[in-house]
Amino acid sequence: MASLSDQLEEVRVSVEGSLSAPGSAQEMRAGVAAMADIPLPPSSKYRYIAAESMLTENGSGNNRRESLSLLQKLSTALNILEKYGSNLTNPNRPKYWRTVKYNNPVFRTTVDSIEGGRAVLDLYGYTNQQQDGLSFPDDVVQPDVGKVASVTLEVMCLRMELDMLIKGTHPHPEFFERLIPSLTVQDEEISTDSAAFSPSERPWEKQTLSPASTPSQPKSPFSPALSLSSLVPSKHTESCTICGIFPVSAHCPTCTQRLCTECDRLYHSHSGRSTHIRIPVTSSKATKRLSSSLSTWQCSYCTTVNTMQQVLCETCDRPRLSSAAPSLQEEQSQPSTISEWQCKSCTVVNAGSSILCEVCERPRLATRPPVAPSRPTPTAAGLMDSQWMCQFCTYVNHTPSPACEMCCLSRSEPALSPSKPLPLSPVKDVTPLPAPPKVIPTEDPDLKRQRLMREEGLKLIQLIREGEKKGVSPEEVYTRGNNGQDGQKSNAVPLSRAEAKRAWLAAGGDNEKAVRQALRNRRVKVKELGSLGFNDVTRCEEALRQSGGDVRGALVLLQRPLLEPFHQRMWTDEPESPIDINHPDKQHVCRRLLAVYELPSWGRCELVLSLLQDPTATYTLEDVIQAVRESPDRDFIRRVLNKECPICLSIFPHSKMQSLTSCQCSVCCGCFKQHFTIAVRDKHIRDMVCPVCTEPDINDPEHLNSYFSTLDIQLRDCLELDVYELFHKKLTEQALIKDPKFLWCSHCSYGFIYDGDQLKVTCMQCRKSFCAQCKKTWEAQHMGLSCEQFQLWKRENDPEYQKQGLAGYLRDNGITCPNCRFQYALARGGCMHFSCSQCRYQFCSGCNNPFHTTCAVNQCTVTGLHAHHPRDCLFYLRDWEPARLQALLQKKGVNYNTDTAPGAQTGVCGVIEQKDEGTRQTDSPCGAQTQPGQAGLCEKHYREYLVSLINGHSIDPAPLYTLDELTVACRRYRVEVRQGDGEDERAYFVRLLKKLMDDVPLGDKVPRKK
Repeated sequence: MASLSDQLEEVRVSVEGSLSAPGSAQEMRAGVAAMADIPLPPSSKYRYIAAESMLTENGSGNNRRESLSLLQKLSTALNILEKYGSNLTNPNRPKYWRTVKYNNPVFRTTVDSIEGGRAVLDLYGYTNQQQDGLSFPDDVVQPDVGKVASVTLEVMCLRMELDMLIKGTHPHPEFFERLIPSLTVQDEEISTDSAAFSPSERPWEKQTLSPASTPSQPKSPFSPALSLSSLVPSKHTESCTICGIFPVSAHCPTCTQRLCTECDRLYHSHSGRSTHIRIPVTSSKATKRLSSSLSTWQCSYCTTVNTMQQVLCETCDRPRLSSAAPSLQEEQSQPSTISEWQCKSCTVVNAGSSILCEVCERPRLATRPPVAPSRPTPTAAGLMDSQWMCQFCTYVNHTPSPACEMCCLSRSEPALSPSKPLPLSPVKDVTPLPAPPKVIPTEDPDLKRQRLMREEGLKLIQLIREGEKKGVSPEEVYTRGNNGQDGQKSNAVPLSRAEAKRAWLAAGGDNEKAVRQALRNRRVKVKELGSLGFNDVTRCEEALRQSGGDVRGALVLLQRPLLEPFHQRMWTDEPESPIDINHPDKQHVCRRLLAVYELPSWGRCELVLSLLQDPTATYTLEDVIQAVRESPDRDFIRRVLNKECPICLSIFPHSKMQSLTSCQCSVCCGCFKQHFTIAVRDKHIRDMVCPVCTEPDINDPEHLNSYFSTLDIQLRDCLELDVYELFHKKLTEQALIKDPKFLWCSHCSYGFIYDGDQLKVTCMQCRKSFCAQCKKTWEAQHMGLSCEQFQLWKRENDPEYQKQGLAGYLRDNGITCPNCRFQYALARGGCMHFSCSQCRYQFCSGCNNPFHTTCAVNQCTVTGLHAHHPRDCLFYLRDWEPARLQALLQKKGVNYNTDTAPGAQTGVCGVIEQKDEGTRQTDSPCGAQTQPGQAGLCEKHYREYLVSLINGHSIDPAPLYTLDELTVACRRYRVEVRQGDGEDERAYFVRLLKKLMDDVPLGDKVPRKK
């Protein structure tokens, strides 16, 4: 068999592995318990922590109670140290695991308040002491998990041993009693008997203080026969961890709960805990103490310890419940020897070995019957009027008293007539009447009385013997019997054994007094429960009986049925029932509002009720709760709850309205969802703006990303799943368009990312090829030639291209979207405001500058839709005459065409342009009449042709400005030059022209294709 040290080492290694690596908490707890149960002293069991020093320095008190209180404080500190160690061994350590601050209230009141607490932290690794706390050294990156696990194991084991020692369940408390001697010093307790009687009520003390007492007599009273602590189980039994009132009946290892019977039934009725296995717990300690206390009794007269079966003392033959010494009133009538006893009923002195009186045969413990008042010697005439016969015991009474002198039962019949005198009782010594009637009773009253007392005594003895077989003391049997008789007179009030025992002990063995006091106490307790709202006397009596007369325990039993609906609601999986606003109990509704919705005050709950009970209210409880949380102002709440949707014109609460971050407009959730569903399915991504004010400006790239990121959060919970996925798809395409490697197919308008370096690109959608640079359909002649060289070859060698003439030129130099680079084979003539069909970007087709509704240019005075065009934009040059444009080209030496191409159509312009036909836009030929000398184009498209040459060669049109045109251009571009005094207009014009050309450059976005 392995030694205790080997067992300790084996358990230590197993539990340290569970601490340093993820494992089951139940296995680790079982291992710590096994280590705590090993019978080794702390010096041999604990290797790292100074367990003996911590116990002696933190647990030394004046008595056991004080020492256990100090050890409880040490156990609390060890619990905190255990958490420090568990955090260090956990792979997911807390953020601030390296330091322990002194100002932490938990650390200050637990770990820092005991001796040896900082030493344990030093073992963990907190060796660097600073002004504000302890910390790991800077060069330590990770704690020593193995060492920390070993120290933590010892902390856990010592804490578990302390808990067992405090609860009295430690298997080897002698190890701790050697270290803490005060654990063996018991607390002084006050016995029940000494608390029940004052010095004036202790007749045996009066005897010791009598002047007639001799020096040989004892000066102190003997101890009572039985104390209350010897009859009642120990009060230190373990209570339920939930209710804290009733004793533990079951232990659940899974959830580590120790519960009473009722709490165990309610707690484990939950479906998640119904499979737990519980271990029954018996109160062995209380039973052992009770059985040991009831196995013997001590005689109060001679202090001899007798067995429970003995009714009389072996030494003095006194009964078990006799007083320590006779009272002064009874001292004269008692014999001088202790081997005799005097009957309290007939005052006959009997032998000490007899249990029943030799004359009246009443038991030795029977109380004295009430003494009848003395009567004067009756006269012959008055005796006939005062005598009457008891109908119960047939005793002839000689006084007109309402109760019988013999049996003490009340007189129920009127006195007999004087004409029929009754015979005198043979017991009473009364002068016989002159002419007594000869009435022969059916049974001698004296014999009947003796027979009844004998039967009563034998019945009591039989009950005492049966009680001894069942472990019940004789005084309990006798008290219960008296309680039952008195209960029949007072509607049978049920008393518990504990109440009867306490009443009998408090009354000093006087049964009538004990019964009266017990009933009086019971009525007070029933009245107290009635003041708490429990008016059912029968239920209160039964609850007091079950709780042993404890008002608090009876209150728990009476309240438990009232809490049953709450328990059922707490343990059920069904959803909480909705709050009924029309419930008649207003406080009930307010309490539920406070509990469920956590409103800040009771007044807010009443405000919610008043708003919802308004007959014109159309809002829900959640709407009102949200509005009341924001403000207690009733007018403000009504404004919040009555918002009008600008689209459907319906009234909604503020919580049912939605707004965008770009504006202050609010619409109802239904209109918001419908608007963006249609915009996602049928429109472009740039059409997803506010349905009321059409904000924000989609052309502004700075606010575009932030707007769509916020809109994505709003649409996530608003749109259906397929619509939301389509929105994400369009948003992704919008982001891909800005990629410089993104290309649009010139055949099918399909977009994709192209990473190659070849000019020839094949579309993945239509499988057709085009040039990656000029976007023209790919031809074999383009191989090895640049786009300009290929364009020149087509003009010289392609007959179809030659037939198109300048119309083909304008088509090849069509409109390209500056945002997504999608090309349109369209002319720029007509309206310069162009909207891309792919990305909905709005720009000028002559200079590619964006159109604005809200201008971002500082000090701009233009309102409405506009763009800031440069001076070489087609927007301004299209108003020049062709001859003037030709003159500008001639000045710079640029050639231009004037003749119609051979084979081209004459008389009608064939340039393709975009036209509005009803609700849609179509691409069709211009169809306008051509003019001679304009290369077969109409005047509008011929000007466009000349301006494209001017832009292609970056020619500045300013040298051909007139003075008025120059002045307007300087004002437009904020060029301020004042004419000097004496300066002629020609010199001012030259200086102003130079200032404009130097300060205002040409447009940087103007197409420069040649």
